[in-house]
Amino acid sequence: LFPRVAEILSDLPEGARVLDLGCGNGTFIAQFQDRGWKLYGTDFSPTGIEIARENFPGISFFLADSTAPTGDVLERVGQVDAIISTEVVEHLYDPRGFLRNAHALLKTGGVIILSTPYHGYLKNLLLAVTGKLDRHFTALWDHGHIKFWSRKTLSQVLVEAGFTDIRFMGTGRLPYLWKSMVLRATKP
Repeated sequence: LFPRVAEILSDLPEGARVLDLGCGNGTFIAQFQDRGWKLYGTDFSPTGIEIARENFPGISFFLADSTAPTGDVLERVGQVDAIISTEVVEHLYDPRGFLRNAHALLKTGGVIILSTPYHGYLKNLLLAVTGKLDRHFTALWDHGHIKFWSRKTLSQVLVEAGFTDIRFMGTGRLPYLWKSMVLRATKP
C-alpha cells in the first residue's frame, strides 16, 4: 500500500498536515517522516496509541473514535491537507459517520486516501471456483471485516459525504485480482 499512497501524496508540499485515521501502531504514517509534513495519528485502540507514541515520538498520536463527532480531533489537530486511512473502513460500524468526520477535518481542496480489500467480480468468482469464498468472507474472525466494499459502494458513500474527483487504483497481486483497492477523493 505504501508505494501507491506515497505516489498519490507526492505533490504535497513541505509543512502539509497529514492525519492517519485508524493509525494502529503508527507504522504506516511513520513512513512519511522524511517529507517535512506535520504528522498526526488517531486510533480507537489504547494499546495501538501507546505503541505508536513509544516508537515514533516525532508524530502526534492520540486516542479517538473516528466515527464520533470530530470536535476533539479538530481541537487537537485543526483541519488537515490530507487524510490517510488504510485497511480501516471495512472494520467500521458507521462508515458514513467516519467519512463525514473526515470531510469536516479536511481543508477545502484536501484529499482523503482510503484503502480496503478489493472485491470485484473476477476475484470473487475465482474465490468461489477454488472453494475459498467461505474462508475469505468468514464470520469467525473476531473483530474482523464487517463491511465488504466494492469500488461502486465505496465511491457512493464518498459522494454522500461530500467528496468529489474520486479516483480508483488497485494494488497488490494481478489486475482485477488485487489484494486492495485505493480510492482518492477531494473535498471541494
